[in-house]
Amino acid sequence: MTLPTYDQLMLPLMKLLAEQQEAIKISTASELLTLKSGLTEEELSETLPSGRNIFKDRVAWAKTYLVKAGLVDQPKRAYCELSQLGKNIDLSKLDAITNEYLMKFEGFSDFKLGKQDVIISPKEKIEDTQTPEEIIYKTSHFLTSSLKADLLNLIKSNSPNFFEKLVVDLLVSMGYGGSHQDAAQAIGKTNDGGIDGIISEDRLGLDKIYIQAKRWENTIGRPDIQQFKGALADQVAKKGVFITTSSFSKEAIESAKKSGIVLIDGEKLTSLMVEFGLGVQVERSFHIYKIDQDRFDEDNF
Repeated sequence: MTLPTYDQLMLPLMKLLAEQQEAIKISTASELLTLKSGLTEEELSETLPSGRNIFKDRVAWAKTYLVKAGLVDQPKRAYCELSQLGKNIDLSKLDAITNEYLMKFEGFSDFKLGKQDVIISPKEKIEDTQTPEEIIYKTSHFLTSSLKADLLNLIKSNSPNFFEKLVVDLLVSMGYGGSHQDAAQAIGKTNDGGIDGIISEDRLGLDKIYIQAKRWENTIGRPDIQQFKGALADQVAKKGVFITTSSFSKEAIESAKKSGIVLIDGEKLTSLMVEFGLGVQVERSFHIYKIDQDRFDEDNF
């Protein structure tokens, strides 16, 4: 018997969650699926080159795909349960849950292909339509998207104070604020009508950036931007950054543009964290080699 692929584990995982009375840890789900698998101990102990257990890793990816499709919810860190959408599906009528099946759910198609991706259509298989280099890029993008979603969930599960400190770390990593100590003293200290902190734009402190940091779930609207704009005017400030874990409404974006306020939503925040290596680490790197033509030019020898 061979190890089931991640997509072959999606239906068993759905059925397992349907049997539960409450959310369970994904690690518990892996253990229960292990008992139901009929696989040998040797097969279940197989690992990737990185050292990860293959079966557990595939269960985790099965969960990720189902979450993106909206069939499974994650009420808190490391826990999962069927969503209302998942509960509405008659699992007894399904022989399998495949990527093609999940493509009919908007959240999954956006996650798998990208909202503006025009390289392939939902009905095409990536391995049949793309070059190896395109597949590498696509896979890297896919893994990063999943990582960013996990990062945002972790940020939201922590306190507002944690978020303020995270903002400090990010801005310092990007080259703002001079020293970390200077930046830390600035953030969360003003409590001045919509301004959460002031940080130097450069190490010499020649210019200041005023910051608003909100760990919110709801969309940031125009009134919030207007309040921040008023606070900046009171300080005769020229530059402001509004950072949130959620998103900005269209009206908020337009209002910010007119005032030169930079907006950083949850998507941009996690992108910057990945770019500057904040809260993430390289698990494994790969090199793509090409021929060194000069080495085979006989005129050079």
